[in-house]
Parts: sequence; structure tokens; C-alpha cells
Amino acid sequence: MNVKNIFLGAMALSMISGVALAGALDEPDNMAPFFTDSSMKTMKPEAGFKAAWASMPKDKQDSMMKECQDAAMSKPHAEFCANLMMYAGHK
Repeated sequence: MNVKNIFLGAMALSMISGVALAGALDEPDNMAPFFTDSSMKTMKPEAGFKAAWASMPKDKQDSMMKECQDAAMSKPHAEFCANLMMYAGHK
């Protein structure tokens, strides 16, 4: 019984922490409007980037901006975050 409880607790913890690690910058639906291709390798030019940002709901904008201001969260998205700070404006 004790082993079962430990196992269930560990499984629940891993599920919760896995969800917590995925942020706004890791969501393809959030990031796709900023890229010209489906593989999300080529970012749109300034006008397209600004238009994608302007069309995004405020809560998503806030989440993305917050993650870009966090060094650990932004590291895998450094180029995107640099463009976000430059084109969308640092709030």
C-alpha cells in the first residue's frame, strides 16, 4: 500500500511539473503567426511580426512577454524574444 501511494504521488508530481514547464513560447499555436513556414524556422519580417503581435489577445501577449523577460524560459527562443522586445516594445 505504501509503495502504491509513493508511485501515485510521483506520477502526479511528474504530470503537474510537465504541464508547468510548457509555456506560451512552447505553444505552436502562439508561435506560428510569427513565422513564414510551418517548420517555424523563418520569422516574418518586421511588418508581419508586428501585425501578428497586434492581432494576439492581451493575455497571450503578457504571457509571451513575461517568458521572454525570464532568462531561463527565453533561452531556447532567444531570436524570437529579441525580435519581440525590439518590434513589440519592452513593457
